[in-house]
Amino acid sequence: MKKRIILGLSLGVLKLLARLPFCILYGLSNGIAFLLEKVIRYRREVIVNNLRRSFPEKSEQEIRQIAKRYYRHMSDLIVESIKLLHISNRQLEEHICVKQADLIERLAADGRSIIVFLGHYGNWEWVQEVTRHYNRPQLNAEVYRPVKDPVNNSIMEAIRSRFDTMLIPQKHVVRTLLRLNNEGKQFLVGFIADQRPNSKNLHHWTWFLNQDTAYATGGEEIGTHLNCHFVYLDVEKPSRGHYVMTFHEMKPSDEFKDQQHPYTLQFLRLMEQTIRKEPAYWLWSHNRWEFDREGNTIQKK
Repeated sequence: MKKRIILGLSLGVLKLLARLPFCILYGLSNGIAFLLEKVIRYRREVIVNNLRRSFPEKSEQEIRQIAKRYYRHMSDLIVESIKLLHISNRQLEEHICVKQADLIERLAADGRSIIVFLGHYGNWEWVQEVTRHYNRPQLNAEVYRPVKDPVNNSIMEAIRSRFDTMLIPQKHVVRTLLRLNNEGKQFLVGFIADQRPNSKNLHHWTWFLNQDTAYATGGEEIGTHLNCHFVYLDVEKPSRGHYVMTFHEMKPSDEFKDQQHPYTLQFLRLMEQTIRKEPAYWLWSHNRWEFDREGNTIQKK
């Protein structure tokens, strides 16, 4: 009962905030960015160390400038996510440009389902807007990692349900997609595939952002098993509150086609290109390189 009350109050406050115009929300975001960077210093060491190791060619001043822009972007992401609780389709269209959505229609014409790889870049909570730009597949799904706190998890589910997509908890993804396939349902499912696997699944490694990096293979393995098409969703942020999302069919190059996981490796190369163009918009506060190949914690330098 207590958790239900807290959830109800929290959602009530957030829905009121979501009614505010963007100009006020971004003013609030400026304040959040200042608190996170200067007062709380939220994961400052993780952010700066990740940037230093990823871009050894950049000066300390450049690294700190990227970190500063990252705090502002992360704060924008917070208020933009809240805005999903009260935003019209027209407003979203003013903020999001979707390109090459006809690719999805063309690929779906053969009846096969589609796996979309994307990363924690730009605003991944607004990515579901792309589902409004094609008619087939009709069933759209998103794989997500539930938040441990039940109240916060319920809030995130409320935010992510804005577009009526199916939310699939990470641990249920294989079972759910197999069931949908067996029922003859064509689907498009998005995998945010740049996260670090947990320390028990550090089996596959590649070179990514100048570092030895473990990667997860679940999206490719289930997609290959179900004979899905693979697509990369590139995200750009040309200005504050505006995003360009572009679909690209994935066709692994000669470098990866003979590898065990060619689509995942191709995704990581495409993701790295996206990040290097505008580094501040990736999730640098995530401890992506916490473990080495033996599962030992890496000493930060």
